[in-house]
This record gives sequence, structure tokens and C-alpha cells, in this order.
Amino acid sequence: MDFFSTQNILFHIPLGAGGYDLSWIEAIGTLAGLLCIWFASLEKIINYPFGLLNVTLFAVIFFQIQLYASLLLQLFFFAANIYGWYAWSRQTNDNQAALKIRWLPLPKALAWLAICAIAIGLMTVFINPVFAFLTRLAVAIMGAMGLTVAMPQLQPDAFPFWDSCMMVLSVAAMILMTRKYVENWLLWLVINVISVMIFSRQGVYAMALEYVILTLIALNGSWLWIKSARQHGSQALS
Repeated sequence: MDFFSTQNILFHIPLGAGGYDLSWIEAIGTLAGLLCIWFASLEKIINYPFGLLNVTLFAVIFFQIQLYASLLLQLFFFAANIYGWYAWSRQTNDNQAALKIRWLPLPKALAWLAICAIAIGLMTVFINPVFAFLTRLAVAIMGAMGLTVAMPQLQPDAFPFWDSCMMVLSVAAMILMTRKYVENWLLWLVINVISVMIFSRQGVYAMALEYVILTLIALNGSWLWIKSARQHGSQALS
């Protein structure tokens, strides 16, 4: 199907050396991702259908450009979106109280910080063998599904520390978002700033521009959720 091909170009963007050809699937997937983050910042449950569309299309893209570890990360995001949609949609009184926007309690926040720091350190050291393993796993899974997939020639990670930060913090931020903790937006801000820096260094200016927009949305989400958490805190004290 031509639509799902990254060679089906929507238009040419004159950015960087030679410009950037934006495909239909990337354009729609990116738009879905922006809408997902925007609606999440407004605490609208409709963010999850857009999130599912975003990660599904991006998984197809990563399959075509042979980034199988990133494809597996999209599978995690798909499952997290399903869980978040379920958790946000439950209407029982107990669940509504549990899923009000709030801050992580200090002991939990410190535990998350420690886990993320350890995971980033380990991933920085082992990112190349881990990604090689994930790639072999992805190829084996798709082979078992009857797909003809060749094992790609992997190169060492260009930014092992920053890449590890993005991966670990993305997983943590997604989990915290499904539970409506304010800290998820603070993590997305860090992730987006790192992404802008790396994509700019790599000359992928269209993606860098996308993450500039995501940073602005995350700033808005942080402000709205902090405001909501304060209101809920005041109500709890009254």
C-alpha cells in the first residue's frame, strides 16, 4: 500500500543540506503525535486514540528504515496507551480520586529518580549490545510472523548517553502520564530538549522543529497540570 511507504512523499521541506522529503505516513503520524500531546496537556482522554495512531504509524516507519529497537519501543508505547485509555476511562469514585492530577509523593519521586539514573547509566554502557539484542529479537519475531526481514548492519550509537536518557525517560514519562502525575511533563520537557539538540546535530532539522513544537506543548502541559494539582491539593486540605 503506497500510503504506508516512506517513499510516498507529501512535499519537500527546504531545510538543511538537500532539504527533507516529508512522507504522507510521517506527516500524519507526526500530526497525530502533536494532537496526542496537546489533548493530554488538557487532560482529554481523546489523546489516547491519537497516541495509538502515532505509535502505529511510527512503528511502520521504523520497520521500513530498519530501526527495530525503536520499533519495539513503539510497541511499549502502544501497550501504555491502551492501559492509559483504560485507566483514564474508568468512572468509579475510587478511581476518580486515585487519578486526579497530582505530584508524586517524595519517597516515590526519589525512587523513580534513582531507578532512572541507574537505568541510564547501565544503558549508556550497554546500549550497543542491548540494541543489537533487541534488533535480533525484533527480526526473529517478525520472521516468526512470516515477514521476510534481513538483519541490518548496526553502527555504534552516535550519542550513547543522550540516547539512553531519551529511551529511559520516555518509558518513565509514559508510565507517569497514565497515572496522571505532574512529573511526566517535566520529563517530557527534558526529553524534547535533548531530542532537539541531537536531531539538530544530526542534520534532521524537520524532526528538530517537531520537537521544538512538542517542547512548547509540554511547557503548556506542565503549567496546566501544576495548576490542576494545586487546586486538587487545596480541595483535599479544605
